[in-house]
Amino acid sequence: MALEASAPTPYIPNTAADRARMLERIGLPDTAALFAELPAQWRDPPIEVPPALSELELVQLLRRQAAANRASTLPSFLGAGAYRRYIPAVTAHLVSRPEFVTAYTPYQPEISQGTLQAAFEYQSTVCALTGMEVSNTGLYDVASAAAEACLLAARVTSRRAVAILEPFHPGTLEVVRTYAFGADLRVDVLGDVRQLTSEHACVVVQQPDFLGTIVDLERVVAAAREAGALSVVSADPFALGMLRAPGDAGVDVVVGEGRDLAIGVAYGGPSVGLFATRERYLRQVPGRIVGRTRELHGPDGEAPRTGYVLTLQAREQFIRRARATSNFSTGQALIALAFTITLQTLGPEGLRRSAAYCYQAAHGAARRLASIPGYAVVERGPWFQEFLLRGPVPAPELLRRLEARGVLGGLDVSARPEPEARDAILVCVTEMTLPEDLEALESALRAIATEAA
Repeated sequence: MALEASAPTPYIPNTAADRARMLERIGLPDTAALFAELPAQWRDPPIEVPPALSELELVQLLRRQAAANRASTLPSFLGAGAYRRYIPAVTAHLVSRPEFVTAYTPYQPEISQGTLQAAFEYQSTVCALTGMEVSNTGLYDVASAAAEACLLAARVTSRRAVAILEPFHPGTLEVVRTYAFGADLRVDVLGDVRQLTSEHACVVVQQPDFLGTIVDLERVVAAAREAGALSVVSADPFALGMLRAPGDAGVDVVVGEGRDLAIGVAYGGPSVGLFATRERYLRQVPGRIVGRTRELHGPDGEAPRTGYVLTLQAREQFIRRARATSNFSTGQALIALAFTITLQTLGPEGLRRSAAYCYQAAHGAARRLASIPGYAVVERGPWFQEFLLRGPVPAPELLRRLEARGVLGGLDVSARPEPEARDAILVCVTEMTLPEDLEALESALRAIATEAA
């Protein structure tokens, strides 16, 4: 195998003598014996790597591939958890500073005060936004945060089942199921919160839900308390600029996706998952928590200084692996910082005004599209920025014809179990939707209706 080479590799600096001593210590004759239990075809498979490119050739290749991303060049009404948001220019400028660009949650906090302070500011921002009492420094994304919330609820209640209330993001649901499988938890998908039982550790609901409707969180909280379960809300942080904070409704855990207010949609990552909860669950929170303290006495008679520390580290797997709350060990520190800068730049009033503008733009667009003969907006209750639209042809065909006319019209949700989603597409309008984008969609929809007549 490649590891038997006598010279160290650029990535594995151990010499042949180093490896021989390690093998002797564990009682194996060679490296091949170390991997003998792996199927032969997976031990050192060949990697088909094309020839190296020059810098110029690589840049040209990346430009060609970027140009193939039609979502960045065509009018787009896609949403479903990945939203185009306005991010102030100052965000990219500040996170590009050298002291931040390699930010990583530190293991030596006493020499990383700036990084810890940035994480503390992130926690404070998340708490203010969600109405909760404590926040960690962020998880990988909203999906991992939702899954970790289910694990927290299972530890707190000692129950072995969790409930997901539809309509819920299918990708997040699959991640919850993956985590639950490893933890031997049952995942029940419910159509009504009244289906909660005493077997459930928690109920997880999306706000707004996957089809865009604003959820009555107080009703969910009341049902969860009656069943002795925790309430978990996967909230859109931008929508919270206008909606009531989940904490004010009595929710136990709030998770969310911070990417859209940090760096924008980025082909799957990187991201940051918000995770905030009540103080009584502090010791069950996964990931890192930064605390702030003050010296008893300042140096040389000076005033005591403020200090930032990683706290409650005994919960973490790198200290106490067998009894850790989670195997989550790192943090998306740079994306969390970008999220914090955006929200602090907007401020509470700026976020509220941006969310209100988004709401008004989306509802104005829905009224225009509903006025086109052959189309109808499906009413499911109050909604924020996404709505269901039915047309004169089935949803897949409608989207295909729209794309042929240079418009990404939304997401096909016609296969979902909700009756309202039948033959419907999910259309998203945000504060970034241009008037000419809406005009292009309206013109294309009218042309399709004429063809179908």
